[in-house]
Amino acid sequence: MGVTNPPAAADPLSPYDGILLLSFGGPEAAEEIIPFLRRVTAGKGIPDERLAVVGQHYHLFGGRSPINDQNRALLAALRTELDARGSDVPVLWGNRNSAPFTAEALGEAAERGLERLVAVVTSAYPSYSSCRQYREDLAAAVAQLGDAGQDAPAIDKVRPYALHPGFSRTNSRLVREALEPVAAAGEGLRLLFVTHSIPDAMDEMSGPGDGDGREYSREHVALAAAIRDEVNAALGLDLAGELVFCSRSGPPHQPWLEPDVNDRLAELADEGATTVVLAPIGFVSDHMEVVYDLDTEARATCERLGLQMVRVPTVGTDSDFVTGLVDLLEERAAEARGEGPVPAQWPDLPARPSVCDPGCCPNLREARPALCGRD
Repeated sequence: MGVTNPPAAADPLSPYDGILLLSFGGPEAAEEIIPFLRRVTAGKGIPDERLAVVGQHYHLFGGRSPINDQNRALLAALRTELDARGSDVPVLWGNRNSAPFTAEALGEAAERGLERLVAVVTSAYPSYSSCRQYREDLAAAVAQLGDAGQDAPAIDKVRPYALHPGFSRTNSRLVREALEPVAAAGEGLRLLFVTHSIPDAMDEMSGPGDGDGREYSREHVALAAAIRDEVNAALGLDLAGELVFCSRSGPPHQPWLEPDVNDRLAELADEGATTVVLAPIGFVSDHMEVVYDLDTEARATCERLGLQMVRVPTVGTDSDFVTGLVDLLEERAAEARGEGPVPAQWPDLPARPSVCDPGCCPNLREARPALCGRD
């Protein structure tokens, strides 16, 4: 009697046969800076002279943004975690504003015969610029392939994940580890949570179309409060913690989320602060908004004011964060198989859905098609 081999275990990411890591992109050589910035600011009428001023930030780092190398490292970390879970689903990478562009990634998927992808975006929060604009990019890429006579794979995406434990608990641990060596600063110690500023109108419209809006700032506040409470309890501190912003880029007359991190640092120095811990909870990795706006500009502000600055690492390729991303991918696959709703992470802020509702985080300038939503 022959031995019957047991059936092979189903891939935990079934029904998906590919993963798309979708990111912002950045220049990798000096000659790429202005073309990159033109793509980022397309339709806003910003002259090259102004773009050249912004481009100087990149020249400080050899004309190269760190983001693409960080995405390469994240791809490798995801591959390692997927292999450990018995999944051989390939991981592709596409950028909104630089090579490899999203359409190139989808073209590669089509050439490899992949039929259904699940996308994970390197941005954790809901808003137009951090969620819907990526969905618009996916729709434009699919249309581009169609114009070239190629059939793009079907695409779903994981939900915004700022309140998922893989992101939130990793940030909490990193903040605690950064605070431990300076906890003795006592009353002179301050904790600032930093994120990318966006126009106030964009924040007001972030979240579901039938909701109260301001999901972008609301989730930051919720995460900052949870981290503050955990580190205070762990270290016996009584830090208030507060949310500040960086990377404002709009015209002076347009309201953006405030306070700016540098303005708040000046106020804290006047209030008697001696040590300030900056926790960049709005960012997944140490890209330009971190290495320039915080490590360069904010650090210079602290030196001028006589403040000791401690910068908390971003989650990057931290193993707990990578594990959380793969948990999110498996969660989305289970949802696609019809195996139940996504659970809430915080009682007062339910998890955002993976399929966006109509009117969620709208484009305030013009209506554009977007994938992975009901509108």
